[in-house]
Amino acid sequence: MTRPVLNASRIELRPMTLQHLPFLHGLDSDPVVMEFLLGRARTSNEIDDFWAPRCAERIADEAGLGWWVGFENDDFLGWWDLGRSSSAPDVPVNFDEAEIGWRLMRRCWGRGLATEGALLLLDYGFRTLELQRIWAETMAVNLASRGVMRKIGMRHVRTEFRAWHDPLPGADQGEVLYEITAREWNRRQTNGLPGGQPD
Repeated sequence: MTRPVLNASRIELRPMTLQHLPFLHGLDSDPVVMEFLLGRARTSNEIDDFWAPRCAERIADEAGLGWWVGFENDDFLGWWDLGRSSSAPDVPVNFDEAEIGWRLMRRCWGRGLATEGALLLLDYGFRTLELQRIWAETMAVNLASRGVMRKIGMRHVRTEFRAWHDPLPGADQGEVLYEITAREWNRRQTNGLPGGQPD
């Protein structure tokens, strides 16, 4: 199967392709958006080098995994992904579990859009792909992303302290890992709790 188009009340997630590369330039060239990733904006060449292979790759797509770009009507919001931990196109796909992530244009922050798109991918991952576990990670100081993880029902598993060659501000507080299993997701669905704080 290939990645489908996914729809929620405000968002349409479309499989990412090379035609979306200009949108990704607008996203990754904002240093505030990239604060917890690189601590700076990506250059134009860095954006092409990073995103072009991911836009064009087909291995994850054939498994129904990969990257989506989000739109509200035709307004570009950002991207969401469900796939490999490394995100590198040549890494094998795991058919039992996947990492979820998102990155939104700054003008879209604070509207619940990251949560809405992430819930779409959780539902798709567990119902359609029958994944057994979905996880996410970020810097401990990235409170906004951690908030989204909690809102979609993920639980904090652990905090890891890693050695970095050029650590970003806040790296000394570690990286946090959150996850949700298929069993937990199904229980939340039964209880009418697809989002909100973990029960």
